[in-house]
Amino acid sequence: MKELLFHTTVQCFSMDELSADDLLLIEKAKAMTFSSYSPYSHFQVGAALRLADGQIFGGSNQENASYPVGLCAERTAFFYASSAAPDVPPVAIAIAAQTGGAFLPKSAAPCGMCRQALLEAETRFRQPIRVLLYGTEGVMVIQSVSDLLPLNFDGSDLPSTNS
Repeated sequence: MKELLFHTTVQCFSMDELSADDLLLIEKAKAMTFSSYSPYSHFQVGAALRLADGQIFGGSNQENASYPVGLCAERTAFFYASSAAPDVPPVAIAIAAQTGGAFLPKSAAPCGMCRQALLEAETRFRQPIRVLLYGTEGVMVIQSVSDLLPLNFDGSDLPSTNS
């Protein structure tokens, strides 16, 4: 038998310990929560994605009465950025969530589908995407999406079409 151990480092910061760039990204994510369409869950999520050239794209969760039809804030921001600047790698994403008119004390992490979508960009551009998870009690920072998705699936798992 072989046992595998996965290690993820999560740095926890107060807002006054963050760089101006990180603060800007978090403020954009917080602002995006107000454009959330979430009449069913009442859980407003906002995301802000920074590209390597400094552009920032925002997104919010968009629900539907048929739940699987909705889209998370992280993928909304990512797909928007990828459509507008397909050749510019993303370098960081900030995520914020609120409910009942108040931001969450603890950070909300991306779902598995969002992690997989962002991981595709890390793989494509061969560089990590920093993840900043905002909560009123502090900000958690993870240096790479792949740290959030061990044993991940990527193109190397698919059969070759060049044979």
